[in-house]
Amino acid sequence: MARLKFGTFIAPVHKPGINPTLAFEQDLQLVEHLDRLGYDEAWFGEHHSAGSELIGSPEIFIAAAAARTRQIKLGTGVTSIAYHNPLWVADRMVQLDHMTRGRVMLGVGPGSLPTDSAMIGLTPTQTREILEPNLDVILRLLAGETVTTQTITHNLIDAKLQLAPYSDPLFDITVAAVASPTGARLAGKYGLGMLSIGATLTADGFNALAHHWNIVEERAEANGQQVSREGWRLVGPFHIAETQEQAYKDVEYGIEHWFNYFEHVAAFPQMAVAGDNLREMIDFINGAGIGVIGTAEQARAQVQRLVDQSGGFGSMLLMGHDWANFEATKRSYEIFMREVAPHFQGQSQPTIDAAERATAVREDHAAAQMKAVEIMTAKYEDEKAHA
Repeated sequence: MARLKFGTFIAPVHKPGINPTLAFEQDLQLVEHLDRLGYDEAWFGEHHSAGSELIGSPEIFIAAAAARTRQIKLGTGVTSIAYHNPLWVADRMVQLDHMTRGRVMLGVGPGSLPTDSAMIGLTPTQTREILEPNLDVILRLLAGETVTTQTITHNLIDAKLQLAPYSDPLFDITVAAVASPTGARLAGKYGLGMLSIGATLTADGFNALAHHWNIVEERAEANGQQVSREGWRLVGPFHIAETQEQAYKDVEYGIEHWFNYFEHVAAFPQMAVAGDNLREMIDFINGAGIGVIGTAEQARAQVQRLVDQSGGFGSMLLMGHDWANFEATKRSYEIFMREVAPHFQGQSQPTIDAAERATAVREDHAAAQMKAVEIMTAKYEDEKAHA
């Protein structure tokens, strides 16, 4: 495996009633902060109805974020392609590919909120049925093909992109997976990456990690595709501080809304969180292995746990949330990049080894230093005596 990459998955999940203009601005500021810290990528969701996940167009958000950043890659996490004409999805991504100079990534899925699809007359079953044929059209268009086809929702006649992608090879394309094997199957069939959004939010998701990658490899082999674990991204929630006590205090700010969202708003029965008060909620996150509210040491252990369970993956995405206020949230990302990421990127051990080597020989070298001072002092005195 190459160095593990790190990023964020920003749905986002904001508390209803806050200033949405400010929420957008702070989300953009957070991406700027992550770019300066050296994070590899950031993904942004598409949602339309629940009042918490405010980004209706991840493509628009990416365009704004790209203008404020220099290196971080920016992805749709995910584009609900059942909601769109696949021709326009491909067209918008190629435009972003040029505008970001190759920093864009396409994440696809069926759409996560039933209240979204209901407004356009689609059921959750239909959005999943639409996912594969629309993805097939998008991939054919990005490959330069002319497509004539009747999908469940759209009629394409000699459809062809007017621009070739900026990226060569093509930008990353990844399929969302929660608990079912659907995302893994499509990732393997088309040789794409996989975005395991429910990797830690459910026991089933965690337990199925290795199984899901087996599905990817099996389907890839059956369809003559090549896949790599470097294209596999896992999502999990973290909030870390200098001490566990400080981390606990930080999340008192907003963790109740996050729990309320998953318990009473989002229709994700497989994401079963539990807790009737702040302490129970915090203890549930840590005790159930969903994520970490604590220290860098605990965060390192959680990432290692995921590496061991999965057999290896390419990117660890920190789930965006408002557990803590904005400043504490930025601080958490900073501590993570400073004290957690280096352990999985080959950057931590060399400096530790160097410090240990220097410590082991310090006494001898210190004596040599003192001897050098004595010699040069004597030499100076001799020079003065003969001046």
